[in-house]
Amino acid sequence: MAYRSKVTLVYLLGFALDLLNMFVANIAYPQIALELQASVTQLAWISNAYMLGLTLIIPLSVWLAERLGERRLIIGSLGLFAVFSLLVAQAGSIDTLIGWRLLQGLSGGLLIPIGQALAYRHCPPAERSRLTTWVMLVALLVPALAPAAGGLIVQALSWRWVYYANLPLTLLALLLAVLWLKTEAAAQGRPTGEGRTILLDLQLLKSPSLRLAMLVYLLVPGVFIGTSLIAVLFLHQLGFGAAQTGALMLPWAVGSGIAIAIGKRGFNRFGPKPLLIIGMLLQSLGLVLLIFIDKPQGLLPMSAYILMGLGGSLCSSCAQTLAFVDVRADRMSHASALWNINRQLSFCLGAAFLSALLAALGAQSPLAFERCFMVAALLTLLPILVVLRFDARKVLALVTSPSPLKETA
Repeated sequence: MAYRSKVTLVYLLGFALDLLNMFVANIAYPQIALELQASVTQLAWISNAYMLGLTLIIPLSVWLAERLGERRLIIGSLGLFAVFSLLVAQAGSIDTLIGWRLLQGLSGGLLIPIGQALAYRHCPPAERSRLTTWVMLVALLVPALAPAAGGLIVQALSWRWVYYANLPLTLLALLLAVLWLKTEAAAQGRPTGEGRTILLDLQLLKSPSLRLAMLVYLLVPGVFIGTSLIAVLFLHQLGFGAAQTGALMLPWAVGSGIAIAIGKRGFNRFGPKPLLIIGMLLQSLGLVLLIFIDKPQGLLPMSAYILMGLGGSLCSSCAQTLAFVDVRADRMSHASALWNINRQLSFCLGAAFLSALLAALGAQSPLAFERCFMVAALLTLLPILVVLRFDARKVLALVTSPSPLKETA
């Protein structure tokens, strides 16, 4: 196996762990609320604390990589992540659970930016949409399978085993990282400030591609994560069981799979603009359909999740490719750090905003859920005006070039 493939596999396993801990936790919220007497706001902080931990450590990723090495950081991060996953599963109160989730996020927060930088650094611009396809396949499979499996685990065992389930995947990733990853020399020409490596190269934000990608991720996947949290509570009130609610991510995965296939072929051919606009419209429509669900049966819940899968994954796959398409290899670590800070903040802000809105409107009222879904649908459409003004000619020139170009992001 080529070294580039090994690096990619380790990164994808770390990415799968990240997604697993975002999606599988939601399905356990009703049982956690009952056992630990947690409010809606406290339930939101189970995810928010984890994502906050992920976000806080990312700005240090480039600085730590320069001093400790990327291989050592990934191995250490995986080891600590396993320890804190155990502690999360054994939490005796909601406050303790939230605290351990924060530390779990801090310990695992280096997996994505460091692994992503390694993977994209070894991939030329014209092939990065292909790498993005693999990333999006993981982003499809984990959210699709984890809630359904998590629902079965919760019903058969308890919510604690949802977190114990982290361990096999974490230990596999740790083993492969030890066996496969090489100690790489520090890249030359990385941005410095007064003789010292800077934490984040904010000059990268001058790239219109990266800025647009970050905005799209904030208001499309970020809004979906927040919606998925309140949707679990909404469907629970309607009589959906944990396994039944988790299984709705399977039609979401069908829609996502179609979107990923379209994004793989469409990005290099048509550019990001039409794909992003179509994706936002589809997710917004799916969010509106959630308002009309009134019973655990029928095609409406499946239709809503298929549309959200189509739209959300079309936007996220395009945004992922767009973010790195014009970034030089020697600046990839900084671009990865910026991208992942935005990614985690997107998820955190989406969940925090929509859960706070639900709490303010009254979590027991069906009308409150309907208003939250409508607000989420409107937020999803906000980036359209920016997308329409985006000049995609440079992007198309990069992805259709037969050889790597000297980018100027």
